[in-house]
Amino acid sequence: MTFSILAPAAPQLPRDPSPASEPSLDFDGDIDVIRPAKRGRTAHKAIITPGEVVTEDVQWMRGHGTTATQGSSTILATVAGTLLRTNKLLSIQPLRARYTPEIGDLVVGRIVSVETKRWKVDLSAPLLAHLPLSAINLPGGILRKRTATDELAIRTFFSEGDLLVAEVQSVYQDGAASLHTRSLRYGKLRNGVFMRVSGTGGGGGVVRSRRQVWTVHTANGGGEVDIVLGVNGYIWICKHSRGELVASTEEAKKMNEITRMEEAVNESMYSNRNDEIGPQTRREIARLGGCVRALVENGVRVDEEMVMAAYTVNLEGGVDMDGVHEDEYMGGEKGQRVVAAALESVKG
Repeated sequence: MTFSILAPAAPQLPRDPSPASEPSLDFDGDIDVIRPAKRGRTAHKAIITPGEVVTEDVQWMRGHGTTATQGSSTILATVAGTLLRTNKLLSIQPLRARYTPEIGDLVVGRIVSVETKRWKVDLSAPLLAHLPLSAINLPGGILRKRTATDELAIRTFFSEGDLLVAEVQSVYQDGAASLHTRSLRYGKLRNGVFMRVSGTGGGGGVVRSRRQVWTVHTANGGGEVDIVLGVNGYIWICKHSRGELVASTEEAKKMNEITRMEEAVNESMYSNRNDEIGPQTRREIARLGGCVRALVENGVRVDEEMVMAAYTVNLEGGVDMDGVHEDEYMGGEKGQRVVAAALESVKG
């Protein structure tokens, strides 16, 4: 009986049978990206890992999150994320990355340093943002040129560690943002709690929606509570104070008048003292914060619709577990039930 020794052969990896692995035509009539089956991939996962081949076709150009091998047309991914195609440009949107400022974004930031005629603000971006002294409202709503007296009193407006809500006015060539607070909806933040959510850009996180600032009429005698969702992932939940965070459109139009602005923009706008907050309001602020944490932990977007849906479900008390009071921490299995019920209410 004879024996024969065969040469070792590489194992054949299963090919993805989903239609996504076959070439397709887009609206331009061009052939879509054909990704070689380097390894088995499930159809429900469209996440590209670093070092994975995106395409070998010469017609595509590489963008952010990709690199090209020297002497070859192969484009490789450098970050983990999803593939984006803009005409002939391929780029990777990372699952978790720092905030990229865009003009018109409503952001929540923290003052890092005070400089001549401006402040440096942390927005969770690669570079610190700038808030010029000329881009804020003076006490009393006075419209005039900033003088040397204003420069000497710059720390009376904002100092290190202060939180503020502002709007991105412009973006410099290096990516740094320039902010402004020339509106009664913007300014220093008080009487609340600060939250920072992660995962922006990949599932859970703050998304750009119609309203980033709104007022909630809470239950159980908590009164009105303001919620500020910064596009950069910073969130502020505070007691509602007329003249500080104007959420109503009709109220904002009224307050934009010059006479009303002079009455509203006073010294208390830049005060560092918090007002007295009752226990009912504190409880509802904590409840709203728990809803936001539950959304983030379960990878659900954070916007007005989902926050209010989770808050309503939590108030109904239909997801309470045995032995767990409805006012306790909304984490773990209880948070999952709240988010699942909120998603069902939104779909319905």
